[in-house]
Amino acid sequence: MTAQINGNYLEKYAISYAELVCDQFFSNRQFITGQEIIQLTPSTQVNFFIIKRLFELWQEELGKLKGSPYFDYRDIAVHEALTQFMNVLSRRIKVERVHLAGILQDAVQDAIQVATDPLNFFQNELAKAPTGKINEYLKENKKYFKWNEMLVIGLIDKAGIGLDFESYQQAILANFQSLKVSLDSPKELLASLSDTLFFDLEEYWGQSTGKIEETEEPKVLEFEQEEESPRFESEEEVVEEEDVRIQLPEEEIPTPQPEKRASIASTSATGNGLDAAHLQALFASETYKGMKGILGELAESLALNQRFMFTKELFDGNSDLLRHALKSVDELATFEEAVALINARFVVELGWDIESEEVREFMQQVYRKFL
Repeated sequence: MTAQINGNYLEKYAISYAELVCDQFFSNRQFITGQEIIQLTPSTQVNFFIIKRLFELWQEELGKLKGSPYFDYRDIAVHEALTQFMNVLSRRIKVERVHLAGILQDAVQDAIQVATDPLNFFQNELAKAPTGKINEYLKENKKYFKWNEMLVIGLIDKAGIGLDFESYQQAILANFQSLKVSLDSPKELLASLSDTLFFDLEEYWGQSTGKIEETEEPKVLEFEQEEESPRFESEEEVVEEEDVRIQLPEEEIPTPQPEKRASIASTSATGNGLDAAHLQALFASETYKGMKGILGELAESLALNQRFMFTKELFDGNSDLLRHALKSVDELATFEEAVALINARFVVELGWDIESEEVREFMQQVYRKFL
């Protein structure tokens, strides 16, 4: 399939798509913000690949900064201050058209590849990971993968894979062979691109002599000048994902032994919620990256990637609900009051898995508010 791909068509389509979207969005704007990028096109995957690239550029700039021979970036005070600074900066994304266009073109091409050739896409993606840190790379980037993500998400913390690049490549191949019949069809995934500009799969696969011009009028994307309550994903996209198990050969991937980690669940008689005293003891005894008290309001303290994760995983895709929860916590005086409120309003009603990484990280942020 890969050998038949019409690279010329792909490049021209990405350029045309980016020009169309930018023409419409920047007709009355000079900049685009992070939350606006999440809703920029009908394709969630394209939007998140834009964000992914911005964070890669961000890390490159941070690496250059840390490469200075004149300052000690390993100092704990410098590290904490830099972490706080980068969190603030991540909430101040502001990109001009001239810089967004190229990133959008790359995001479109990547989205098309992950839809039509997910095996090669994810195998090439892992080549970006630092040596020996593929698992950490997947953890950091899993939030950006919206299409065919089951090929790699199930490999995170999977015992028996090993740390070498080749082992992960083989594991992805095994997943693909096991799950390929259940993957979404390229036509179905790419329909969201055609909502903006018609994408000809036959032309892309070299099966026709059609040109880049669309066979129907492109739809005009509607962008409001001001949006009080931006949503990260449309109502149709915020659905429960199926519990897909990654089937790997037993001889290659032994049954993982789960890592034992201190529970954050209540040990009280009530049993089903979070326990403030238990959480305080747990978080006080653990060291987290950049752990320090939050300055200002919790509602303004979250990094952009945290907002994405909490909105999707804990608040049913409703950014208004997350914002309301954060502001409610900000109005309280103690951590105990905050835990009681979260138990009463969110844990049961939204069906939180209180042992999940998302709940743990959310409660860490609440804990920091009251340090």
